[in-house]
Parts: sequence; C-alpha cells; structure tokens
Amino acid sequence: MQPSLVTLVFAAALLLSLAAKFWLATRQMRHVAAHRAQVPARFAATVTPQAHQRAADYTLAKSRFGLLATAFGTAVLLGWTLLGGLDALNQWLLAAVQPRFGDMAYQLTLLTAFALIGGALDLPFELVSTFRIEQRFGFNRMTPRLFVADLLKNTAVGAVIGLPLAALVLWLMGAAGSLWWLWAWGAWMAFNLTLLVIYPTLIAPLFNKFEPLADAALAARVQALMQRCGFAAKGLFVMDGSRRSAHANAYFTGLGAAKRVVFFDTLLQRLSPAEVEAVLAHELGHFRHRHVTQRIAGIFAFSLLALALLGWLSTQTAFYEGLGVTPNMGAPNDALALLLFMLALPPFGFFVSPLLAHLSRRHEFEADAFACAQASGQDLANALLKLHEDNAATLTPDPVYVRFYYSHPPASERLAALAERAAYRT
Repeated sequence: MQPSLVTLVFAAALLLSLAAKFWLATRQMRHVAAHRAQVPARFAATVTPQAHQRAADYTLAKSRFGLLATAFGTAVLLGWTLLGGLDALNQWLLAAVQPRFGDMAYQLTLLTAFALIGGALDLPFELVSTFRIEQRFGFNRMTPRLFVADLLKNTAVGAVIGLPLAALVLWLMGAAGSLWWLWAWGAWMAFNLTLLVIYPTLIAPLFNKFEPLADAALAARVQALMQRCGFAAKGLFVMDGSRRSAHANAYFTGLGAAKRVVFFDTLLQRLSPAEVEAVLAHELGHFRHRHVTQRIAGIFAFSLLALALLGWLSTQTAFYEGLGVTPNMGAPNDALALLLFMLALPPFGFFVSPLLAHLSRRHEFEADAFACAQASGQDLANALLKLHEDNAATLTPDPVYVRFYYSHPPASERLAALAERAAYRT
C-alpha cells in the first residue's frame, strides 16, 4: 500500500461524498420551495397553508445552513488530515508531554486536545442553529445560561466516561498483541451495555428532570397497553423537554429491568390520551419486532469489522503518511491511528447511509402496523399529523433525498399505509 494511493482514495471519497451531499441538499431545497405555495391534496383538510409554508421555510433554512456546515466540516477534515493539522498537533504534544509524563499521558492529551479543538470549531454552528434558526421558528427555549451549563456538563461527563475507556483501549493496543482489536471490541461492547443500564438513572437526570407520570387515567391506559403487549417497564416518567425545545417526543430508555418509558411534557400537552397510547404502541412495536436488538447487534458487528480494519491499518506506515501524518518513531502511534481512522471513515460510510435509512424506514412501517393492531390506527394518524405540524416537518420532501437520508418515512407514505391498513381491516 502506497501513501499516494491512500491519499488518492481518501480524497476521491471525500470529494464524491461532498458533491453528493450538495446535490441532494439542492434537490431538497428546490423540491420544497416548488411545493411551498400549496398544501398537498391529501392534507388539505387538516393542514393550514400557514403551517405548510412554515414547515417549508424551516426546512429551507435548515438546509441552507446545513450546506454551510457541510462545507466547513469538509474544510476542517482536510485541515486535520492532508493539510497537516493533526500532524502539527501531534508533534507539538509529543515534544511537550511525552518526555515528562510518558506515553499514556501523551496519547490521552492528544485525544483530549483533538476533542476540545473539534468542539470549539463546532460551537459557532451549534449557537447559530439553536439561537437563530430554532429561535426564529419558535422551537428554542434554551437560555444562554442553560446552553453553557449543558456544554460544561457534557464536557465533564465525556471526560469522566471517555478518558478511562480511551486509556483502556490504548493499553490494549499496546499490550494485547496483534489481536488487540478483539479485546478492544469486547471492552467496547461491555461499555455500551453498561451505559444503556446506567444512563436513565445516573446520566440523563444530570440534564433533565424526570417525574412519575401524574395522570392516573393515562398511566392506567399505558399500563394496560404494555400488559397486552407483554412489555414491562420500571416506570413511566415525564421529562421537562420544554426547558430546551418545543419539539415533542416519547421514547424507551434503558436495558433489561432498567427499561423505562419517557414522555416529553410537550408531547402530553399536544396529544390526547388515545393518541399518546397509539404513539407508545408504535414504540412498543419496535421492541416486539426486535428492532432495538437488531440495531444493537448491527452496531456491534460494524464495530468489530471497523476495529479489525483498524488493527491492520495501524501497522501500515502508508496509512499515516497518506493521510498527512508522520508516524512517531520514539512513542506509540495508537492514539494517532484512532484519530486518523475516525477522521477517514465518514466519507466512506456516507455511501452506506441509504441502506441504513431504508432499513430504518422499513422498521417504522412494521412498528406502525403493530400499533394499528394494539391501538387505533386513526389515533396514530392524528398524532403523526400533529407531530409533523408541531415539528414543522415538510410534507413535500424530495423523493431522492428521502431515500438517502430519511430514517422515518415521510408523512404522506406513513399515512397512506395507515389508511390502506384501515381499509383492509374494514
């Protein structure tokens, strides 16, 4: 493997993915703008022209901003790799940290510095997204004080959890021989499974308040639904999602006996009890069809393949030199290999996203079908319409853009499937 070949393949993947992203985004913007003036016939009786136009404007604003973020992200990626940014950071820290504090301290410092610089570069985009775009369309309820508090908490949690995991992986890379990646995969699986158990009770409460569902009638209705579906949860909770956003949602969290049902307070304010039941039945459908288990298994399988590939690439000098980094001679290259792999993978992974999106949309249809069997399909359709309107989701996305990006089917496809199912049942 020659460094020039690595450079050529990486550059080609990066340029092709960038071109595809811009092409898809411009298709989406043209399609949404062309249909902005008129509500689709299927929704004419339920969606006002004002709501439809607001959704179109929100989609266009996010898409334009997304193009800017994509171009900036590509420039940063080039800066880290082929233009020598990571190499310069590594050489500086190698000289400043490794002689005094040793190999592990140097490698953890490199990972930390990279993460902090990346976070600082992303911060202006997060601020504009939150306080300009989301604020403009009435979704943002985040105060600057809360934004800073979240930022500090995220940084602290990332350090407390991420640094020990990184230290373990780096130690395995240096001590476990040529099959270090298999041991690292086992550690990664154990970490993720542990995180699923502790997240609901130890991490999530750092950011939001969770209170038991106080509506006794709704709680009884939800419990009856879960009993019919053979599903047990540790509790029903309401989360103060309205502190940060007007968007609404409901989800399951946790693993095994730690599973709990969480409703955004904004969801309960907007939907009727029957509609809440239908939405929850949809989420239960994911568990009944083992979608969650399949996704976890898929993530673990992909991580195994990725680590195996990294195990080989980390031994190839051309891997480093082809991506703009000079390998260390008197210190380990493990942290460098991790960072380079993390940087190089997204341009290639982008082309797999249509398949993953397709699988996700198929799962959503299966969960909708399950919800219709356990609750009211009409209530689910009503809830979907309300959520699409409240979240300003466009009703007229570009079909190609949908096939490439959408993890959920567009409202038109989901409602058509629900109507067809209702007609079949009658």
